[in-house]
Amino acid sequence: MKRRKALRNLALGASGIAVGSQACSTPIEAAKDLVSNEKEMVKEPPITFKGNIKHSVCRWCYRDIPTEQFIEGVKEIGGITSVEITGPDEWPILIKNGLTAAVGTGAPASIPEGWNDPKNHKKMTAPYLKLIEQAADAGLPNVIVFSGNRNGMDDLVGMENCAVGLDSIVKHAEKLGVTLVMELLNSKVNHKDYMCDKTPWGAQLVDKIGSPNFKLLYDIYHMQIMEGDVIATIQKYKDYIAHYHTGGVPGRNEIDETQELYYPAIIKAIVDTGYKGYLGQEFIPTWDDKMAALKHGVMTCDV
Repeated sequence: MKRRKALRNLALGASGIAVGSQACSTPIEAAKDLVSNEKEMVKEPPITFKGNIKHSVCRWCYRDIPTEQFIEGVKEIGGITSVEITGPDEWPILIKNGLTAAVGTGAPASIPEGWNDPKNHKKMTAPYLKLIEQAADAGLPNVIVFSGNRNGMDDLVGMENCAVGLDSIVKHAEKLGVTLVMELLNSKVNHKDYMCDKTPWGAQLVDKIGSPNFKLLYDIYHMQIMEGDVIATIQKYKDYIAHYHTGGVPGRNEIDETQELYYPAIIKAIVDTGYKGYLGQEFIPTWDDKMAALKHGVMTCDV
């Protein structure tokens, strides 16, 4: 501020001053140009991304920002090529802006009422078949599915029910080149009674279904709460995982020094497994500038 004041006083005290190669006609114009030039000198350089991980962001975490404004903010950050957990009505505007959705969702998707309950199979099958077709037409790689809550059901029974119910839509996804990803969620804090709450259970279901187009969405936040041992788990189950989500623990907020996970090491471990897919930022921002929080998260994970 002292430097800026000195520049202003210098400009006001001169009858004319040259800025660069262009002479200013008045002291006021000189002051404006000097302040402008000073801002340019302190402007942040553009981010250079390493290209080892594909960056994505979950739309629902920023739902209070209008869609077009959010997309412009994402494009300004650069490096983010996907806005995920979005539906067919949102995909055209993403595509128009050079983006995709790493994970698509739609009306049939429900966390508490999922594929572990045979009563849901009939009402969910047709909408999911259509959603998979829409995702394929839009060039999306993944569509999300959920196990559903236990509601007193044995885990092995629920696994078998999931395998039976998902059979027809997995085969449809295979034909169209779309992968169905079942998300691992915590049942301690956010999604009480959710069945697919441990990586080994999800991996068993992947083996039972036996399709390259059915895998897991490993949510780092949720699995830190349920299992911990994140890096070792990722290394062990790397072939079962098609997508990853971030989030600070505790609180599911920014992935910064306020929480217990060190994301650069986690993402490096993911990259070292040979993973070539997307990483979805799914923390709930608390900073006043939410897009700045997103930028920080992406930069933290760009290892």
